[in-house]
Amino acid sequence: MRLGVYVGTFDPPHKGHIKVINHLINNNYLDKIIVIPTGVYWDKTNITDIKYRKDMLKIFENESIIIDNKLNNIPNTYLVLRELHKKYDDLYLIIGADNIINFDKWKEYHEIIDNNHIIVIPRDNVNISKYLNKYNKEKFIIVKDFNCIDINSTYIRELIRNKDYLELNKYLNKEVINYIKENDLYK
Repeated sequence: MRLGVYVGTFDPPHKGHIKVINHLINNNYLDKIIVIPTGVYWDKTNITDIKYRKDMLKIFENESIIIDNKLNNIPNTYLVLRELHKKYDDLYLIIGADNIINFDKWKEYHEIIDNNHIIVIPRDNVNISKYLNKYNKEKFIIVKDFNCIDINSTYIRELIRNKDYLELNKYLNKEVINYIKENDLYK
């Protein structure tokens, strides 16, 4: 089984995240994807409580999409992958092209490359090939048949604060919007 590993803040989970997941499954890149919302993130502060982010992601859970509840407070991706390798052999880390630019700054990035495949999703007009020259290219899979959606979570949170629900419908699933309203998030 080819298991994708999608780690992020998902604050909030938006249509871009779901489009990536569905594309990878529907186009046979992966059999299943485990989505891991992080409780801690090295370069982000003021993240919404993990409970709410997990609940919002659970809206999308099905037999192919697994929302993780145990690995959320592991501080680094290589440690998350180590933990998953105790149970699974064939792991595919999913990253956006914006992450490939500084991938060599990730803790234990060599270990990540050596022990996993890395699926790179086009984003922000990043020239992925330019950055892959630093690494073992055979471990990377560039998803060339994906049409990138330009979605910015900071902008989405601003729309929520301004209660611009008409515009929010472009970026968030209706159930996510309802959950945000019910729980009074992103004030």
